[in-house]
Amino acid sequence: MTALDPAGVSLAGTAPENFASVEVDPITLRVIGGALNSIAKEMAQILYRMAYSSLIRESEDLGAGIFDVHGRELCESDSTPMHCGSIPAYIRGINRKLAGTYQPGDVILHNHPYHGAAHSPDYGIMIPIFFGGEHVGFAGCTGHVSDIGGNFPGLCMDVVDVWAEGKLLDSVKIYDAGVRNGALIQHILDNVRTPEQNAGDLEALIACARLGERRFTALLERYGLDVVLSAADKWMDYSEEMLRRRIREIPDGSYEAPVSFLDDDGKNRDVPLKVAVTVKVTDGDIVVDLTDSHEQVPTAFNVPFEGSVLPTVASAVRTLLLDEALTEEFVPQNDGCFRPAKAYAPEGTLFNPDFPASCFARFSQINRIFDSMNLALADVLPDRAVAGSSAALCAIAYSGLAADGQSYWVYIEINEGSYGARNGKDGMDCVDALMANTRNNPIEELELNHSMIAERYELRDEPPAPGQYRGGIGSVRQWRMLTDTFIGSEADNRSDPPRGLAGGHDGVAGSFTRNVATDREELLHSKVTQEKCAAGDTLEIKLPSGGGYGDPRERDQDAVLEDVLDDYVSIADARRHYGVVIDPSTLTVDEPATAKLRGR
Repeated sequence: MTALDPAGVSLAGTAPENFASVEVDPITLRVIGGALNSIAKEMAQILYRMAYSSLIRESEDLGAGIFDVHGRELCESDSTPMHCGSIPAYIRGINRKLAGTYQPGDVILHNHPYHGAAHSPDYGIMIPIFFGGEHVGFAGCTGHVSDIGGNFPGLCMDVVDVWAEGKLLDSVKIYDAGVRNGALIQHILDNVRTPEQNAGDLEALIACARLGERRFTALLERYGLDVVLSAADKWMDYSEEMLRRRIREIPDGSYEAPVSFLDDDGKNRDVPLKVAVTVKVTDGDIVVDLTDSHEQVPTAFNVPFEGSVLPTVASAVRTLLLDEALTEEFVPQNDGCFRPAKAYAPEGTLFNPDFPASCFARFSQINRIFDSMNLALADVLPDRAVAGSSAALCAIAYSGLAADGQSYWVYIEINEGSYGARNGKDGMDCVDALMANTRNNPIEELELNHSMIAERYELRDEPPAPGQYRGGIGSVRQWRMLTDTFIGSEADNRSDPPRGLAGGHDGVAGSFTRNVATDREELLHSKVTQEKCAAGDTLEIKLPSGGGYGDPRERDQDAVLEDVLDDYVSIADARRHYGVVIDPSTLTVDEPATAKLRGR
């Protein structure tokens, strides 16, 4: 793997050779752009409505879109940016083995993390699209399945290498020219603990990609290959130009984020992992340099460079500079948004491990890249950068033997963190942050199907980080196990809490606690491998709360009062942190006392 690669076009190649570039009038251009956008959205709808596993069906941990023959993204679904951003790398991974062999009716399954996959549980389905007898592109989608075999159910942390994660599927044709390879599919399902869920998810992924193939072929039949691909090229060039225009508004230079540390690697508990991020801006290009970050680790806590690091950098640049709430023009997400964003990570490090190091559990690390990029650019993007967010995807796999004693149940849950505040906005409470963007799993989903009861699910009790705009509040969940249950987690408690910005206070770290409020209460590490909770045990998960933005004494006093009335902030905290005096008998602001205290 080359350590320095753009997140997009130079890896993907140029436009396909089998079409002629033509002029497209503005109306047709807009119609085709809208059609592409609709295709990707409809593909995602099919996938999450058909899927069996809750992670795809409820959390929408998926991505879908249409791509050209080199993997350039023409459109993507409104879902998890990690999934969408990694699909071009999946296509490059399968092209290295299968280019020139594609036939109508092929369906390719791929999950190899050293050849494009974001990580091995993200099954990718790619269907080559043919038009006029020529291969013109791919309909592709990915989704996180419940189990892929390997050492441990659902999630793995303390494993020896990439093979121990589960079954690697490298550019496998499960349909060859329309002929289903039933024996191979059965072999794959026979080697996972959740064959029924995986089978349903696999069929949903195939249906999603086939829908994309049909819709894109219909678009080609209506307008012709030359017009559609010329329009797609123009949209990609437009997105690139809009993003580069925003990048050029940033003074050229090198912007260094405060060094932060991940808790540990899931095995060596006394060794925090350094994350060093420098953002280099040069004439419309951004390079994120991860030099000086921790070396690769002997557990699953490494990050695939091409499938995870590059999409993170591209997504962060797009999010910061083309925020839809702050951008009047419509700018579609496509390959053009990848072109200006680049990353560098030395080989053999946490963010570019050497094969065959395991890289199953990589999300807390890439969320930290995103978080650090925000902090690095805060001074030059004061109206766009966000204070430190939870930035630690909290994925937990619960598992156990089913009642028949022969099969497993596996449930993977994403817990909600929070955003840091920004200039003009409080941080968002109890929401997945940054690269993840997944939805919460309803507690009814787990209680209906598995032997666990939710005793608590709400905002944390601790007050939000003070600031002119307060930090977001993380969630707290408490589960009681009704049967012996194994737990695997790849979370990060943020032992160094999310950073405040511009005078705002730091956020609050997270925690895992077993047997809450008993004489057996025990703090657990954020990353665990097959930790056992006995029947009757409780597990409490607290997610970090984001940092504040700006001087707390500048916060609107009515906003402070609202936080007191909502039980986010105590009367004492309002006085101590915000300089706002609230009369406890009337629950109103004592304005003379507040003016005097703030003036002091």
